[in-house]
Amino acid sequence: MIAESVTEAQHSGAPESQSLLAINNIEVIYDDVILVLRGLSLNVPQGKIVALLGSNGAGKSTTLKAASGLLPSEQGEVSSGSILFDGEDITKVDAAERVKRGLSLSMEGRHVFPDLTIAENLQAGAYTQRNTGELFDFVYEFFPRLADLRTRVAGFLSGGEQQMLAIGRALMARPKLLMLDEPSLGLAPKLVEETFGTIARLNAETGLTVLVVEQNATVALGVAHHGYLMEQGKIMLEDSAEALAENPDVKEFYLGVSTSGEGKKSYRDVKHYKRRKRWL
Repeated sequence: MIAESVTEAQHSGAPESQSLLAINNIEVIYDDVILVLRGLSLNVPQGKIVALLGSNGAGKSTTLKAASGLLPSEQGEVSSGSILFDGEDITKVDAAERVKRGLSLSMEGRHVFPDLTIAENLQAGAYTQRNTGELFDFVYEFFPRLADLRTRVAGFLSGGEQQMLAIGRALMARPKLLMLDEPSLGLAPKLVEETFGTIARLNAETGLTVLVVEQNATVALGVAHHGYLMEQGKIMLEDSAEALAENPDVKEFYLGVSTSGEGKKSYRDVKHYKRRKRWL
């Protein structure tokens, strides 16, 4: 079960903690032509879990790549706006330096090194650190399954075990901010609950700040303190996790809960969708 301490703290409204990550009105363009993010702004407060929600193609992963400095590897760039991390402008800082400063990303699809063991994968994540012994202990405490299988080659792990390894590898960088891109992707419901339970526990027990990108709005809002909903490269709505989960339009179009008694709908099939979505 998800840690009760997080459940109790998450519904206190908009967080007031000092911002650890502040994305200010950024635009992201690929290949000098394709505009993906259009004036996007969001804040991730110190010590909180923030969920970034949206459908496929909304720009969620691009937002994480902009924050982590990975856009240049895909011919993308932040063409305007700024990104602040721990009070410093990192808009032009390269990805490796951002990791050293405490910003760590677990990418969509896990991307473990399949020919390396679990221990070797974790060691690869600690390339910015000197004393790695305590980091191994830390990761194994939260993911005891990895400790049991530490000598197993990663390519032979199950999807859930690979997701644990991907998050554990990101933790080996000793991050101030952990960013997770679709951690529920391809996992069975029980494993999804376990994964998000561990995310909640990390936050509750260590104060780790987390920004999680998810299409599974139900599970993300279940652990988050605050949430943003984006579409077409823009933030359309933000509120406390509790308020978003109770928003009737979010319920119908993102949580699959009918508010009209007609069953689950796809927003693509609703004629007056844009009128009904009050944030457009």
